[in-house]
Amino acid sequence: MLISCTQALEICNKAQYDEAGSWQIFKLKLHHVYCRNCKAHAGKNGKLTELCSKADLKCMDHQKKEKLKEEIEKKITTDR
Repeated sequence: MLISCTQALEICNKAQYDEAGSWQIFKLKLHHVYCRNCKAHAGKNGKLTELCSKADLKCMDHQKKEKLKEEIEKKITTDR
């Protein structure tokens, strides 16, 4: 019934994205009762996720990313 900190971390990540089952969440909460480090990590991880969603982050599209990568590689090779 008890889980390791590594397992708690995996379940914590799943729970943030609603991918953890109710039994996994129960085991995680039980783990948080006796492990302060994992409980603190879960709190910080939750705050980070909340801030990222509020920031309305956008990803660079694939074409721009490839073009930028080529420019960087070209700059590196010309500077040598």
